[in-house]
Amino acid sequence: MQKFLCQNYLAILKSELVVALGCTEPIAIAYAAAKARRLLGTMPERCTVHCSGNIVKNVMGVTVPNSGGLRGIDVSAILGIVGGDPDRGLAVLEGVTDADRKQTRALLAQDFCTCELIQNVATLYIVAEVWGGGHSALVEIQNTHENITRMEKDGENVLPKREISEEELRQKGDRSLLTVRDILEFANTVPIAEVEPILTPQIEYNMAICEEGLKHPYGAEVGRILLDSFNTPTVTLQARAWAAAGSDARMSGCPLPVVINSGSGNQGITVSVPVIVYAQRMELPREKLLRALVAANLISIHQKRYIGSLSAYCGVVSAACGAACGICYLLDYPYTVLRDTITNTIATVGGMVCDGAKSSCAAKIATALETALLAVKMSLHNRVFQPGEGLVDQDVEDTIYNIGRMGREGMKATDNEILNIMLGN
Repeated sequence: MQKFLCQNYLAILKSELVVALGCTEPIAIAYAAAKARRLLGTMPERCTVHCSGNIVKNVMGVTVPNSGGLRGIDVSAILGIVGGDPDRGLAVLEGVTDADRKQTRALLAQDFCTCELIQNVATLYIVAEVWGGGHSALVEIQNTHENITRMEKDGENVLPKREISEEELRQKGDRSLLTVRDILEFANTVPIAEVEPILTPQIEYNMAICEEGLKHPYGAEVGRILLDSFNTPTVTLQARAWAAAGSDARMSGCPLPVVINSGSGNQGITVSVPVIVYAQRMELPREKLLRALVAANLISIHQKRYIGSLSAYCGVVSAACGAACGICYLLDYPYTVLRDTITNTIATVGGMVCDGAKSSCAAKIATALETALLAVKMSLHNRVFQPGEGLVDQDVEDTIYNIGRMGREGMKATDNEILNIMLGN
């Protein structure tokens, strides 16, 4: 593989597979609020949070980590202000204490924070404004969860606009260069020492939260219910149950960190845990697991490139598809099987909608994985949906693009209507 492509794919993995604590949308609000407090230089007297519809949708039904079971935009912002450490990025709430939670509850009762929906902005958009001591501060985040695009103190810009250097672009990676064939070549040839430090946290953190979800009754207990009646569950069922259990715990505020994919912890769990479960159950070498995770993660990221970070398209579909491809890689299936697995998966369950982060995400993960693993079996029997059947095209790259276009453009009206229903409009 050409060296520049190898370095590009490594950069994508490094920039995407980062540690986050809890659902990334409330965490992004907490991060913006914590940065705003630091910029203000004192404890604020009040705050306002402006959010895009997709942020509102993904915060309404999910428990904020380390909050003591609380939910909401105001909870996320206040907890970030009171106990957040912005230097920790998406683990901003990791150091929250009992005293911080007590102060947060007191401020909630005082209407310390107001929340406003803002229209005609990026799908991922947050502004945290704080006032105190006769001063004000503002922090704006757009497009990705840590991407600060504006910082103001007393109305004066303190984050000068600057051009992104070529080196910074290289560090993030060019996702337009991703293809399924090149991803597999990269997975086959990348020096294992280059990817092991990136993937080891994904294995350790994501399996730990799934184990926590199976041990304790979080959320709707989808993972525990899947395993309830089986003394010796199949590897397929085990893979679905473990991944669902991780979401059960995470959506219910479990404070354990996860390694995300495409900006999402649920997607990070879905794309990795089934591959890990298969590798462990089959006692495969660690190097084989690491290379399979390379393939799984990048195939999921490749699909999300067209869809965008937030939309009405449920991202666990892309992640489940990536996981199925990782399992194909583990089992040494040829390119044709992996290619057809992608087509069969996204042509079947690509219409699953995202109606926010909440406990039902675990069931969607289990469903998407069931479809993706069925897609593998179909492919092994030389059965694949044909060009002209719905959004299926001649080439798998074109099919991925078609599904992505549907999710990004075609489902905009769906996204708006979901939000209107959730807000009671």
